[in-house]
Amino acid sequence: MTQHDVEVPTADGVAAASLHVPDGDGPWPGVVMYPDAAGLRAAHRDMAEHLAGLGYVTLVPDVYYRHAPWAPFDATTVFADPDERARLFALMGTVTPEMMAADAHAFIDFLRARPETTGGPVGTTGYCMGGRTSMIVAGRLGDAVGAAASFHGGGLAVADSADSPHLRAGDITATVYVAGAIEDQSFTDDQRELLETALTEAGVSHLIETYPAHHGFTVPDNDTFDETAAARHWDALANLYGRTLA
Repeated sequence: MTQHDVEVPTADGVAAASLHVPDGDGPWPGVVMYPDAAGLRAAHRDMAEHLAGLGYVTLVPDVYYRHAPWAPFDATTVFADPDERARLFALMGTVTPEMMAADAHAFIDFLRARPETTGGPVGTTGYCMGGRTSMIVAGRLGDAVGAAASFHGGGLAVADSADSPHLRAGDITATVYVAGAIEDQSFTDDQRELLETALTEAGVSHLIETYPAHHGFTVPDNDTFDETAAARHWDALANLYGRTLA
């Protein structure tokens, strides 16, 4: 695979991103991979390399680019350090659903313009905060997104939130795959049932599963990384994208 550090023009500036291209002769489908709350870093570059190895041109954006340069987070200690935890949550709070959608237009346009991609609908996948972003983008960009995945994403179906992704289920044309974690207060059984109902009533092709692992199970530098669950997530992505993007 080939990795490029790239810059993506957006409505609010320029977003740094990591682009990963499969080996061989393309073109290939494009995928936007949204990182967890700790942001673009080596762990997500490694994950993008893996996805590129499955045959997808993968873009991992810096979703905090409006605040660049920002000091990187250590995913293994950020939640145990009160100051770093506060800094993380403050940064997370600056990225609104409207910003997510506007940025997604730019990211998808960037991917479609690359000679390595097929130029068709893209896939999205996201982790933790990025899982919510993936669902928000699917509900706001229509048929530009062919498949949307969320892994241990939080806040996907919050009954008293006007920004909850489940409220735009009727606008989703993508095939959706959601994998939750056990004992995860950011995606409870009640939220899972609400999301299931919303997607079913909207006629969205979808599958929601709960992996026997804890929040953060896919990302290698998380303390809760689970090798078996991570491997299952790669199989799920390969199946999802193989059915919808190839």
